[in-house]
Amino acid sequence: MRALLVDRSAPGGLRLGEAPDPVQAPNQALVRVTATSLNYGEVAFGIDNAPEGTVLGWDAAGIVERAAADGSGPAIGTPAVTLAPDGAWAEYRVVDTDLMGVVPQGADPGAISTVPVAGASALRALHRIGPILGRRVLVTGATGGVGRYAVQLAHLGGAHVVASTGDPAAHGESLRALGADEVVSGPAEANEPVDGVVDMVGGEQLVAAYDRLAESGTLVSVGHGTGGAETFPFGAFFGDQGRHDRSIVTFFLLACRGLSPDLTWLAGAVAGGRLDPQISWRGAWDAAGQAIEALRGRRLHGKAVLDIA
Repeated sequence: MRALLVDRSAPGGLRLGEAPDPVQAPNQALVRVTATSLNYGEVAFGIDNAPEGTVLGWDAAGIVERAAADGSGPAIGTPAVTLAPDGAWAEYRVVDTDLMGVVPQGADPGAISTVPVAGASALRALHRIGPILGRRVLVTGATGGVGRYAVQLAHLGGAHVVASTGDPAAHGESLRALGADEVVSGPAEANEPVDGVVDMVGGEQLVAAYDRLAESGTLVSVGHGTGGAETFPFGAFFGDQGRHDRSIVTFFLLACRGLSPDLTWLAGAVAGGRLDPQISWRGAWDAAGQAIEALRGRRLHGKAVLDIA
């Protein structure tokens, strides 16, 4: 089968070549991939650290070519959205049926391919915060793929959404269109304490966001875009002065169970227009190098999608 192979001598670190067909386990479906979306983590770190010739990729939309032998998951011919640690950047991938969602007929595969990492991470992070109706939720790194889904989902859940971005003048209008009630240049600029935080940045911003948590508030650490350390000042974890019962929760999407209903729901919401996938770059998979360089250079805000020929 054709696939994008790790080749650090090629533009973006990938070249289009031939790879062995994937081997299907009993609890896995074989999916013919029609579109994949790129995530900053896999292009910034995965390509540099993977062996040459590896087929990477987390997110993919496609059609079930062969159903799981154990009877789980969707039937042959079903449009599906899929998540796995690798294998998305190829004509075919095998996926655990617990990491697949069913997609409405006729939905745009490119839009659906943005769902797995970005959409599911945002949804699970908000679930971890708890009921958000009428509560204040801060989203850091709000212009990224996960951040934009988190803003929309928090708004749909009835939260007062505070979106944090490095350039409110440039991105404020688009974030408000997605449902942000406030747009700030950093967590410290939030006017009032917040009940929950979805943090995509890490480093000093995570520390500042934790400081804005109200009593019994929860910060969910999803991303680590800065690569910086989190150094808390003395007294940050005292429980007095409205700081009682605050918590920080770490997050790893592939360790979550029961993702199929989440992926199905998110795919339906995107297909039905309730969620905007926020695609900022789209092209054929032989142009992947262009998207990868733009992602690495932080020039894309939103999602990059490759259509698989």
